[in-house]
This record gives sequence, structure tokens and C-alpha cells, in this order.
Amino acid sequence: MFGSKRIEKVKPGTVSDRFFMGQLTLVDVRTNREYGQVRVPGVMHIPLTELKGRLDEIPPDHPVAFLCRSGHRSSIAAHMAARHRDDVMNVEGGMSAWLSADLPAARCPMPDEHGTSNHGHGHRA
Repeated sequence: MFGSKRIEKVKPGTVSDRFFMGQLTLVDVRTNREYGQVRVPGVMHIPLTELKGRLDEIPPDHPVAFLCRSGHRSSIAAHMAARHRDDVMNVEGGMSAWLSADLPAARCPMPDEHGTSNHGHGHRA
């Protein structure tokens, strides 16, 4: 079908290796709240709802992989980006698979309704 590109699905471990070696750009398309709870250190954050207007912020010098919670929103993001570039990937299983693979992640306490942080709830850094 015209205009439809196949998006490569990549395993979190492969993405992690390439990202931390500086061989690809990783873009997290989850919401601000999700991103605030746990994220990959050094990842670029552009919520899916803002991606269309911010695609030009993604550096063109490396392939780009998109990450969300489960892989669905990142698939949408990858298809959006594939209209403008060829080196696009989707992280299979999203952040859930990333965390299950015990890959580097920063967990951040979320402020409660009073604006204080929820510390000590068993989350590891």
C-alpha cells in the first residue's frame, strides 16, 4: 500500500545497548505523568499528543526508537515519524518490557495531592 512503511520492532535490550552506546535516539511518548513516575535516563520525552508538531526536534543523525508503556502508542509515533524518515523503530513491549528486562530506569516519587513526595514505597532506583 502506498505510503505505508514497515516499522521495525526491536527488543528493549537491543535498544538499551544501542541507546547507551550513542547509536540511536530514544523517544518516550508517554504522558507527563507516566514519564514522571519512571523513565529511561537520558531519554528524549515528547508526549504522543505533541509529537506531530515536534518531530523536527528529533535529531536526524541516528536512527530513532519510540517507547511507551506497552508498545501501542509508540507504534503510532513510529508510523508518524516514518512519514518523514526511514530509520524508525518501535520498542516491543514498551516500558513494561524494559522494566521486566531489568534495564536502566529512574523511578521518581510522585507528589501526592498536598504536593509532597511519596517516599519509601518500595520502588527501586
